[in-house]
Amino acid sequence: MFELTGFQRDLLYVIAGADKPSGQMVKERIEQDIGEVKHGRLYPNLDTLVERGYVNKGQHDRRTNYYAISDSGLQALRERRSWESQFLDGE
Repeated sequence: MFELTGFQRDLLYVIAGADKPSGQMVKERIEQDIGEVKHGRLYPNLDTLVERGYVNKGQHDRRTNYYAISDSGLQALRERRSWESQFLDGE
């Protein structure tokens, strides 16, 4: 997961916390925390997560895709949390 950008990791967390969100739903949720996100930033990053196997992509209908965390994506998030905790547990 270290090859991912911070934005890509944030997208993983948003997708993991939702039930098959559309790209628009992911965009709206992440914008609540970080501000405006352009489509030109969002969708290439979602595609990267799909290509790397962290996220599965499917279709709600002919116009709307959904994103779902894959097993390897969920495992990567767990490993990341474990790695982060070694630095926070000493506080």
